[in-house]
Amino acid sequence: MMESPNYYKSNIKPTWCPGCGDFGVLTATIRSFAELDWPREDIVVVSGIGCSSRFPFFLQTYGFHSIHGRALPVATGVKTARPELHVVAYGGDGDGFAIGAGHFLHAARRNVDIAYIVMDNHIYGLTKGQTSPTSGLDFKTKSTPYGNVEFPVHPLVTALACGATYVARGLASDPKQLKELFMGAMTHRGFAMVDVLSPCVTYNKVDTFKSFKDSSLPVPDDHDTSNLVGALKLALDAERHYTGLIYKEEKPTVGDYLDALKSKEDRKWTEVVEEVFRSMA
Repeated sequence: MMESPNYYKSNIKPTWCPGCGDFGVLTATIRSFAELDWPREDIVVVSGIGCSSRFPFFLQTYGFHSIHGRALPVATGVKTARPELHVVAYGGDGDGFAIGAGHFLHAARRNVDIAYIVMDNHIYGLTKGQTSPTSGLDFKTKSTPYGNVEFPVHPLVTALACGATYVARGLASDPKQLKELFMGAMTHRGFAMVDVLSPCVTYNKVDTFKSFKDSSLPVPDDHDTSNLVGALKLALDAERHYTGLIYKEEKPTVGDYLDALKSKEDRKWTEVVEEVFRSMA
């Protein structure tokens, strides 16, 4: 019998501000786990640092609260050591696209078989409201009192350019849609990234539930999710936030290549290592 979503919740109450978009992400997460009917002991939730990265505390699964920007290398290590486990990483736009940007690039290009859920609120919330990598131009915060002078990072474009094989965007205000996107990401074989527009109701009065909803449109019905160029066009649209599945591709994961190396039982391990280093020369 399928467990209820509450089966996956811990006894620790979320410490987010009332009205935070991350509550919608939590709801969609436990509903996804329930519908997938995954045993709690087969799930590992990894996070970095930030409001969104408190996620492991609120779930009754295995969890690892890592350091700032390091959720993806930790998640990669867990999946590599225990490939049978379901590994899901959580973080925010600051954690993922600032200090963690390098790890994001390499996890995507390696096509690590994990899902990465980003709660994107265009601000640093945990440290009381500074400009983040996804904040818009002229955005005024404590760290940019005269307005932000840096162009924002485009999470979907970055993911597509780096080789992610499942890329989607959703609204925190639509847990039903998020559940479908999360389930797709969690069951996809490869690196899956879902960018969730999840407003910070305390420190960001510009990018709100209303503004995100008003600027969002569903991915067109005729969009080919296997077309990388078409996906990039949607991701680059400066006027709209397209929500839904943007891109999906099936190709071998880094785990598949590691398994191929391990399967060469007729050769000594030292010979395999030497071959790998020769190929990298």
